[in-house]
Amino acid sequence: MADHQRQQRIHPVDLEAGQQRPTAPLVPQGSSFRSDKGADPAANRRPPLPPPPRRVAAPLPLPPPKRRRGFCCRFICCAVITVVVLAVLAAATLGALYLVFQPKAPRYSVDRLSVSQFQVDSTLTASARFDVTVTAANPNARIGIFYERGSSLSVWYDTHRLAQGRLPAFYQGHRNTTVLGVVMAGQAQLGSAVIAALRDAQQTGAVPLLFRADVPVRVELGTLKLWTVTSRVRCDLVVDSLLNAGSQIKIKASNCKLSFKL
Repeated sequence: MADHQRQQRIHPVDLEAGQQRPTAPLVPQGSSFRSDKGADPAANRRPPLPPPPRRVAAPLPLPPPKRRRGFCCRFICCAVITVVVLAVLAAATLGALYLVFQPKAPRYSVDRLSVSQFQVDSTLTASARFDVTVTAANPNARIGIFYERGSSLSVWYDTHRLAQGRLPAFYQGHRNTTVLGVVMAGQAQLGSAVIAALRDAQQTGAVPLLFRADVPVRVELGTLKLWTVTSRVRCDLVVDSLLNAGSQIKIKASNCKLSFKL
């Protein structure tokens, strides 16, 4: 029997010839293995913890923009209040001046119109010359009127300006009526239809004319002189004749209107 055991030791079994090598791990997963020489301290060591996440500093918030809205609102409110106060003061001043001076509009009229020349040549060009008497009345007791240079007077038939002239510069005192004689002359290109209409109107004894006057004036309130404004006079006239040179024209109707242009 000892020889038999010795034979077994002498002739080991060839595992490669009869069996395949095991592929499974010798130590099952999840089981701990402890060698005879002692435990490996590196095997029992816990895995190192991951490093803590790095904190990135949040960007500092931008400083808030300067609030200009409140400043703009205050500025607008101050401007509106200033304008309102100035308007109230101006209205109060004008009201006081009105109560003190009691201003009234001047009155104008065309009292006389005579034709010293009115000729129509072969080209239907009319040459006219008028002697006009204009009356300006200032009804104010405490207001004077300065009539300055640069005035313009004209006489129109339909849309044609027949003659023009100007007023002299003068001062009109309180409650004063001034009568002015003005010579007006000019030329106008008239068509045959206009000449025919003018003759028909003369036969009926009603020739419509328009008198225009644009006069720069300055108002005097006591010792205070105001700014210059333009006094615009428009007079609708109806005369009995126009073509008869050297004759006195009768003004059958007159309607004058006054306006001011700053």
